[in-house]
Amino acid sequence: MARQKQNSTPATESNEEKISDLKIDAFLEFLRVEKGASDRTCQNYAHALIRFRLEHPIGFKSWEQCQPDDFRAYLFEMMKAEHARSTIRLHFAALRSFYKFLAHRHGIEPNPLKEVQLPKVEKKLPVVLTLKQIEELLALPLKIDQPKQAPAWVGARDAAILELFYSTGMRLEEMSQADVEDVDTYQETLRVVGKGRKERLCPIGKHAMDALQRYRVEAGVREGPLFISKLRKRLSRTSLHGVVKKYLRHSDIPIDVSAHKLRHSFATHLLDNGADLRSVQALLGHSSLSTTQIYTHVTVERLKQAYNDAHPRA
Repeated sequence: MARQKQNSTPATESNEEKISDLKIDAFLEFLRVEKGASDRTCQNYAHALIRFRLEHPIGFKSWEQCQPDDFRAYLFEMMKAEHARSTIRLHFAALRSFYKFLAHRHGIEPNPLKEVQLPKVEKKLPVVLTLKQIEELLALPLKIDQPKQAPAWVGARDAAILELFYSTGMRLEEMSQADVEDVDTYQETLRVVGKGRKERLCPIGKHAMDALQRYRVEAGVREGPLFISKLRKRLSRTSLHGVVKKYLRHSDIPIDVSAHKLRHSFATHLLDNGADLRSVQALLGHSSLSTTQIYTHVTVERLKQAYNDAHPRA
């Protein structure tokens, strides 16, 4: 029951809309303009800051008056409500970043969050699809019957989306923001704008390039957003997520599949087949190599499983 608190209730969302805070507004503007943060990051940080104000254990007065014990009490309440550790760390990352901004722009010192110790993040190995499962999923858009009201090119579009996810390891937000002009058909690469507006070039495999070209011809997509809806508007990250889920329902894959699991599979399959860690880091757009190293653990676990399954004295 307690886990339901992870999601905001309608009442909480309504209260969040009523909160007006000029310092939060200035901070979000700083994130957007100076740091190049995505809309999703800004939304997450805004939610975290406003939620602290609403759920302040003693009653919020001002950011200047908050003490370390206030944040310890808030941390305790979040843990008592059984929020995921990743959610807790996200909320406190927003608070810490906010106080750094307040120190720099408003001279608010000391930072009351410096003394707050957070629970360590749970290290879970990414779920990875087998090559057979990947091939099954990628073949579905051109196999199943599409809804009667859907444009004739929807199957080709969805095939291109799934192929491109697996071929490049892109994030949902990155694919949503991709434009036709980002695709270099001669070099067979895609310019991807990642977190913090950092750009990288991703090679596009032959299968993905063929699927992309077929979709663009059938849908008449020559400029603007790369992936469009039946109303010819840019597909949102939510719609792209829905595309993956749609074909999962038609598959025999026994695990829940998301675009991010296709990203996990992309990275793991590269390492399984000899790619070096630095190259995979660059392809994924990770700023830190330690973030990419989780996939080496997945590969080792797969090797162990293969050993245990095959060795007569394992």
